[in-house]
Amino acid sequence: MKILVTGAKGQLGKDLMRELLRRGHEAVGVDVDEMDITDAASVRRVISEVKPEAVIHCAAWTAVDAAEDNEDKVRLVNAVGTKNVAEACKAIGAKMMYISTDYVFDGKGTEPWQPDCKDYAPLSVYGKTKLEGELAVAGTLDKYFIVRIAWVFGAGGKNFVRTMLSLGKTHGELRVVCDQIGTPTYTPDLARLLADMIVTDKYGYYHATNEGGYISWYDFACEIFARAGYTTKVLPVTTAEYGLSKAARPFNSRLDKSKLAASGFEPLPDWRDALTRYLEETKEEWVR
Repeated sequence: MKILVTGAKGQLGKDLMRELLRRGHEAVGVDVDEMDITDAASVRRVISEVKPEAVIHCAAWTAVDAAEDNEDKVRLVNAVGTKNVAEACKAIGAKMMYISTDYVFDGKGTEPWQPDCKDYAPLSVYGKTKLEGELAVAGTLDKYFIVRIAWVFGAGGKNFVRTMLSLGKTHGELRVVCDQIGTPTYTPDLARLLADMIVTDKYGYYHATNEGGYISWYDFACEIFARAGYTTKVLPVTTAEYGLSKAARPFNSRLDKSKLAASGFEPLPDWRDALTRYLEETKEEWVR
């Protein structure tokens, strides 16, 4: 299958391109230099020239705190840019997969969010604009996947695991929030799932994070240091005690993933297994 991937130089985009090519697909990766998604003419031109059967749209503004001071720019990327891609897909009859986020919900309560839940109430500019992207895709196309993910980490970019390991080298003690609950998502595992999904016509909304249960950022940090052999002490604090963040974060990022198996897709492995593989792949960065 001929598949175009936006955001191909990003953390997920790199792993997705690698997975698609490994499977023998004709994968075309583009980033801002090849196709500026905020420029409708650029998007139409590239997609009409490539003529992909499917587009996996990974490109996004993901700096959550910085988004609060750049709402117009963020909306141009996450909402307008996504609509440009959706309209270009419609013009050539291509299916589209949009990578979204748990931030479209308000994070209240303790029940896992269902993929087909429409009780949207994003707390931040990032969440609002990603939701606007979702609505643009669903309002433009019939053949689409909207896949929400959370707590993403991979070898190719900035993420919580890399940050913890970096801080753990120089700090004997760290404060980490304990009242935000979710599950990590490892990009190579997610790439495998997305490659499985894109060749099907099982369209709709899905949630995709690794298996292994729901944890806090504090729990995740403790596991990172234990597996890396660091002696860094981790202190649990509430979001209010931690402060610092400009954008509001959802407390409840539990995503129900049962629709994946119900649709015949193989769920992602346990996040602990994923963390072990990540640490092995990035050993040169963090081994002291």
